[in-house]
Amino acid sequence: MTQTSSPDYADASLWRGTTIIAVRKGGRLVVAGDGQVSIGPTVMKGNARKVRRLAGGDVIAGFAGATADAFALFERLEAKLEQYPKQLARACVELAKDWRTDRYLRRLEAMLIVGDSNETFLLTGAGDVLEPEDGVVAVGSGGNYALSAARAIFDYEADPEVIARKAMEIAARICVYTNENLTVETLES
Repeated sequence: MTQTSSPDYADASLWRGTTIIAVRKGGRLVVAGDGQVSIGPTVMKGNARKVRRLAGGDVIAGFAGATADAFALFERLEAKLEQYPKQLARACVELAKDWRTDRYLRRLEAMLIVGDSNETFLLTGAGDVLEPEDGVVAVGSGGNYALSAARAIFDYEADPEVIARKAMEIAARICVYTNENLTVETLES
């Protein structure tokens, strides 16, 4: 007789949960994230806030991955932004260097999308600091769906918020780990 075990809720690889997209167009940056957090096949929360303003509101950041890990990274990014005010690229590079080399930070399982009025970056624990070449970047379990949808309508829609919302709506219809309870933040350049 086989026995089924319940999910190990401490195992971060079972935590699924998010889709974050950033769309930059027409002098505006829009970052949107859904609100679902799942552990295995169970939706644990439907209204999580995974997109936040940092640096006194001048920077928007969204995360995919383990929530506690992302908050630790947000704190580190906030410290880097204080150390290098108005230098988002430098703050992101410094965070990525720490994230890759620090024994504690190396274990953090999350990805960040970070943007200000001029630049947008994707940060990973592998030390990547990537700037999207076409104004759209997405991460998370539904990230590829949202990215594809946004790129498909990017040339036909002028408003980046409409693009982000429509892309998230499409991702939520395809990805079981994404819902339509969105947090949307906008910056003007």
